[in-house]
Amino acid sequence: MNKATLSGSRLLTKNLWKTIPLALLVYVTFAQPIWAQEKEKMFRTLTVTGRGVESIPATLAQVVLGVEVQAKTAQEAQQEAARRSKAVVALLKSRNVQKLQTTGITLNPVYSYKDNVQRLTGYVATNTVSFRIATEQAGTLLDEAVKAGATQISSISFVATDEAIAQAQKQALKEATQEAQQQADAVFSTLGFQRKEVVSIQINGASATPPPPRPLLRAEAGKLAQDASTPVEGGEQEVEASVTLQISY
Repeated sequence: MNKATLSGSRLLTKNLWKTIPLALLVYVTFAQPIWAQEKEKMFRTLTVTGRGVESIPATLAQVVLGVEVQAKTAQEAQQEAARRSKAVVALLKSRNVQKLQTTGITLNPVYSYKDNVQRLTGYVATNTVSFRIATEQAGTLLDEAVKAGATQISSISFVATDEAIAQAQKQALKEATQEAQQQADAVFSTLGFQRKEVVSIQINGASATPPPPRPLLRAEAGKLAQDASTPVEGGEQEVEASVTLQISY
């Protein structure tokens, strides 16, 4: 090989190596936006939230009742309230009520006001308890409690059993999930996209909302004492759940 040929070969090799970085640079420059677009397509998601509601019978009555006694001395008031409360609690236990508990014990002075003068006239003691019982038995039991010594029926509300609520929560979650999927399918169908897979699932809650408590006035308590057959209707309780799905496309 002569010197001219050798020199030309070296020059060609040198020029080739100069062009390689430029070619790589051009490739990387064009490849990055394409990769970014593919990545963007890969992580496109739609977020939808579905809601499910189940109505179940409120078969339990949640009752708050109490004994209120007024006497000249604090000791007399407290002792009489304790005696009557003991009789009421014994009755409730004999009827196998659920979740029986004391919710309040109070003792307060009573004053009279005449000619802007305050005078102590006695004391009032109050003991209150709460419990649950089957709704159809509530009217009869309230009548018996008043006869046993209860003087206050503060409120009555209605709830479903724990088992019924748990089952309704599962059903509400199922309905919420199905509704979320239906929403997503409607959007994808309209836009011409293909649903791929669920990327994330969020359960926002499955709560039970009981009917509002119903206060019972003293007049109603007296009516129950006279007519134990007074019907007590529990109504229905709503169990609600919502589910959020993030779906790729």
